[in-house]
Amino acid sequence: MRTFYHDNQPGDCRLPHDSGHELSPEHLTHLGVLYYSFPPSSPTSATDVEDIAKTRNYVNRDEITVSPAAMGAVYEDKIKMFYDEHMHEDEEIRYILQGAGYFDVRDAQDKWVRIKVEQGDLLILPAGIYHRFTVNEDNYINAVRLFKTEPKWAALNRGEDTDANKLREEYLKLRPQGFPDQMS
Repeated sequence: MRTFYHDNQPGDCRLPHDSGHELSPEHLTHLGVLYYSFPPSSPTSATDVEDIAKTRNYVNRDEITVSPAAMGAVYEDKIKMFYDEHMHEDEEIRYILQGAGYFDVRDAQDKWVRIKVEQGDLLILPAGIYHRFTVNEDNYINAVRLFKTEPKWAALNRGEDTDANKLREEYLKLRPQGFPDQMS
């Protein structure tokens, strides 16, 4: 995983958009984002992921492949949809099995923080954080998605109604003081 400020330059979202301003993992912690590294080749990775699932009460999972081959004609539309700024009312948990991509999250100054994820990275975004996602230039990522309830992906695009969402407001209250319930 690498974390840096997005350069906010126009162009294909799949490009690195690296501003050159690297950020520490602690920057993510202040935003409520949790990160773990469990290389799939490690004999303990499956157990490590399962331990996090149990600790955080994730009871369901599925696997998603985002690529032109896997998605066919809808691929470019899906990339655009994933890249629209949104939030979820549940945590977003992704364990990267293959490939690479970028999660962009908003920080306290409303700046985009770009998180490059690759094989073995497990990322947990808190409910209520504005974010977006894209694959990198290789146009391929395969990930396990973990869920506390039935598998679902319900995005709430940023707007006045979403700004007033109860979980968004709870997220904003927790951000300055930290996320004690997210420490695991």
